[in-house]
Amino acid sequence: MKNWVGVMALSGVMLACAEAEMPEAPEGAALFAENCAMCHGPSGRGDGTLAAELLPKTTDLTTISRRAGGAFPVAAVLSEIDGYHRDPVDGADMPEFGVLLEGDLVPIDVGDGVFTPTPRPLAALLAYLESIQR
Repeated sequence: MKNWVGVMALSGVMLACAEAEMPEAPEGAALFAENCAMCHGPSGRGDGTLAAELLPKTTDLTTISRRAGGAFPVAAVLSEIDGYHRDPVDGADMPEFGVLLEGDLVPIDVGDGVFTPTPRPLAALLAYLESIQR
């Protein structure tokens, strides 16, 4: 009986996600400008106003796909943004952005057709980052 209840609850969450309108890159660009540009720069190349003060050097976000072998690593990027993954290097901490972890949920394909409910602001930022790959 417990398994059935869990399946029904998960089905309800996924149905709610499936009905949500997916965010697009411009929505994520606004979030990026507010939360990320000061370190990663307005174009995402790691040249923000605070970048010179940070060690190790701020990451160039326009080369994520290239560094991952050509495919945009959705699950890894989500993990880095949402705070579940942190490098154990002193001074390399990326701030946690609580506002990006709130909001309506949308389904994000994290690979092999596996969808995970993701807060809309986080999904919007993901769409923007994917759009600036070079």
